[in-house]
Amino acid sequence: MSTRTIPIIGTRLKTGEALRLAGLYAFLYGLAFLFLLPYVWMVSTSLKTEQHVFSQVPQWIPPDITFEWYVAVLTGAPMLRWFFNTFLIAGATTVIVVVLNSMIAFSLTKLDWPGKRIVFGVIIASFMVPVFANMVPLFQVIAQLGLVNNPLAVILPFSAMPIGVFLLVQFFTDLPDEIIEAARLDGFSTFQIYYRIVLPLMKPAIAALSLYTFVYTWNQFLWPLIVLQREAAFTLPVGIVAMQPTQVFQPGAEMAGTLLAVLPLFIVFLLLQEHLVNAVQAQGTVG
Repeated sequence: MSTRTIPIIGTRLKTGEALRLAGLYAFLYGLAFLFLLPYVWMVSTSLKTEQHVFSQVPQWIPPDITFEWYVAVLTGAPMLRWFFNTFLIAGATTVIVVVLNSMIAFSLTKLDWPGKRIVFGVIIASFMVPVFANMVPLFQVIAQLGLVNNPLAVILPFSAMPIGVFLLVQFFTDLPDEIIEAARLDGFSTFQIYYRIVLPLMKPAIAALSLYTFVYTWNQFLWPLIVLQREAAFTLPVGIVAMQPTQVFQPGAEMAGTLLAVLPLFIVFLLLQEHLVNAVQAQGTVG
């Protein structure tokens, strides 16, 4: 084969690889655009006047921009109170889940004590119990404790999610035991090893668990609807549904309220996205 054909083949290979890469990026950007369409429509509808909201012709760009729906939502319903309730419940649940689950995962993977495999098996087996099967007995317990209409009625049950233990065990298992042994030789106590060595090394995993727990708790509807029965105790998902009028449908107000409810989740994701990507990369490169 002539030496002149070698550069031609190499050029063709590079061109084919570039085309495949361009096609992949085009597909991914197109898929991302499809996921963004509902949010774009939500923002567009929340900025339309009442006349254009009910127009039979879809309009992605509002001819006339108005903020009347946001004013109506913020003044016609205790949105700030609902926002505070939701943030309090989601934030407190996230902190409790991270602290308790990280301690449990640390003890299951780095400490030697009898019965830890049985305990981990029970935690994994709890995944098979449907959430709805626990609601009636759990509500009876909450009612007997006098926690109805109290944020603790949501915080305490959600703090017992087993998925955090399962997630962190996978990351803690990959932590070399030599680090723990070296810390013990330096005179570190068990709690110091957990707090000063393990937790800093597990920042990506903890950030991923924090993001999942915060979003999961923030979006919960059914259980808060059952245990939070006063309007002042509502969370945002419950409050947005409760403020919908039964007679007249107002999509502009609903979209404005929904946008205000999901905006904090975007902010939290932007703050933790770097740690989330690091957690995925760290778990993907193990083994």
